[in-house]
Amino acid sequence: MKLAKTLGELKETGYIPRSTRDELRGNLLDKIKLGKPRFTGIIGFDRSVLPQIENAILSRHSIILLGLRGQAKTRIARQLVNLLDEYIPIIKGSRLNESPFGPISLKYKQLADEAGDDLELEWLHREDRYNEKLATPDVSVADLIGDLDPIKAVRDKLDLSDEEVIHWGIIPRTNRGVFAINELPDLQPRIQVSLLNILEENDIQIRGFPLRVPLDMMFVFTANPEDYTNRGNIITPLKDRISSQINTHYPRNVSEAKKITQQEAWSDRPVKIEIPEIIKDIIELTAFEARESEYVDQTSGVSARLPISAYENLISNIERRAAANNEDDYYPRICDLYSVISSIVGKVELVYEGELEGPTIVAVNLIGEAVKRTFLKFFPKPRKDAPEMSGKTQSGNVYEPVIDYFSSGRRLELSDEQPYDDYRRALLEISGLDKLITNYYKVEEEREKLLAMELVLEGLHKFNIIAKESPDNRFIYADMIQNILGN
Repeated sequence: MKLAKTLGELKETGYIPRSTRDELRGNLLDKIKLGKPRFTGIIGFDRSVLPQIENAILSRHSIILLGLRGQAKTRIARQLVNLLDEYIPIIKGSRLNESPFGPISLKYKQLADEAGDDLELEWLHREDRYNEKLATPDVSVADLIGDLDPIKAVRDKLDLSDEEVIHWGIIPRTNRGVFAINELPDLQPRIQVSLLNILEENDIQIRGFPLRVPLDMMFVFTANPEDYTNRGNIITPLKDRISSQINTHYPRNVSEAKKITQQEAWSDRPVKIEIPEIIKDIIELTAFEARESEYVDQTSGVSARLPISAYENLISNIERRAAANNEDDYYPRICDLYSVISSIVGKVELVYEGELEGPTIVAVNLIGEAVKRTFLKFFPKPRKDAPEMSGKTQSGNVYEPVIDYFSSGRRLELSDEQPYDDYRRALLEISGLDKLITNYYKVEEEREKLLAMELVLEGLHKFNIIAKESPDNRFIYADMIQNILGN
């Protein structure tokens, strides 16, 4: 498409200018009618958050996205720019992206009057029409709105009340675009006050000089719930001027959570690493357990970044083992899960009781609870008697051969650094374990069968049927009573 270079050429094309909010509204309606996707990479919000955002855009509202960390708030804000026109015309040289049909600064109003249809144009791509600012306590009015430039006043011999003396801040420079402020409560109240008139009356005061600058933009704010931290709050008058408040949330089920992790995690390694669904489930359940744990501060939230980084560390641990043993076994083990502790301890805020336990112990217990929940999806709940499970009466304890193996005094050592042959040999030594997997976990592939065997051992440990020691990242399973007496 040939883009007009002057206002006269633009008029000849029949171009009709629209405000930013009308652009967003019109293009959104077009995409809805055509059945085109409006937001990409946003999983789990289709029936909750995204319809509310679309309603707000159709209502020409400013928006605040309210939610805990790691809930895709910034990603949503950044995707709003995709609903803008691909290019818009601006007056050439304008720092405020002024429309040739309606300049807003005195300088370009005069230039437009003098040049008429010969007014020179530039074209602004939609990617250049988005700006965002992270709210921090040191953000100033000058950063957001602007300030007087006394050096420029002296150099150009201008009065300080002259509009040309102003050094414009990031908000005016985003005119005719989308502007986002992340973590709005962190913005000092006196700075929040400076936004009030911009949202409603388009009045700006810079160093006591009032200006009426009809800025044309869409405002998006993000914030954690107000009781998340004591760092600050959103002042009531500003909240009142934000037309739509939309609450985000974490994935509501494991299936959605896995899709997010698979989308975001870096898994493009030089070798193909196959991760079975059972391991993916455990990683996601670890985050779900953290969001329910009494040791974790729930007002802080548990970011979706936890399972993403955990998944990446798990893959790396598999890579490291294969390289250390000079073998091509790129398949996970249950003991690999404990290599992701570093992905957990920095992403959960602990309450007082959690601090007493220690972050590493809390992380280990979260993984353990996730393993336990996954174990119960496939195997009967371990008991010393013969319980009924899912309507099926068991003629004895299905775990008896495994328990007998350890009660005879034998111990089993597994490690995330163990060569595959040693790992396989150790698990196959336990009589009855292979048959148990055949009955409850239907799988043909040997490596996944070994994984299921390890899951049984970990499940029995979590139900205090067998003991486990963990010295130096090794996992030694033993009889519970003998382990107690031995200690």
